[in-house]
Amino acid sequence: MPPIPSTLSQKSGGTAQTALRILIVEDDVIIAMLLEATLADMGHTVCAIEGTETGAVDAAARHRTDLLIVDAGLSEGTGISAVDRILCDGFVPHIFVSGADLDPEKLNPRAVRVRKPYDERDLSAAIEQAFSTPVTI
Repeated sequence: MPPIPSTLSQKSGGTAQTALRILIVEDDVIIAMLLEATLADMGHTVCAIEGTETGAVDAAARHRTDLLIVDAGLSEGTGISAVDRILCDGFVPHIFVSGADLDPEKLNPRAVRVRKPYDERDLSAAIEQAFSTPVTI
């Protein structure tokens, strides 16, 4: 995983949170744009937005992101399969967002799940959880 950029102060709650380079995998353009704006307000950088499994895998290889925020259901492929393919090159913290319940048995044990609709507080807590989940070797 690449080094994480400088620390910024998070707007909601005032706690320090590291600025991250984030790949958004979301096939709904409006949701992707709103998420991008929210993450920018939180001090993070969105390095790419992809709406398909193949696009997500390619973007992850190109951008070497710190975090993935992934919609489980995509118009082409699935977010779950995209993450499985991305993790073949090494672990990247990731958050699945979905309007439906996700079966934890189908996800990487370190995956963080957030149910739509969510707000900035939910997103901030999920990001913290994604980076605090213990590594098992």
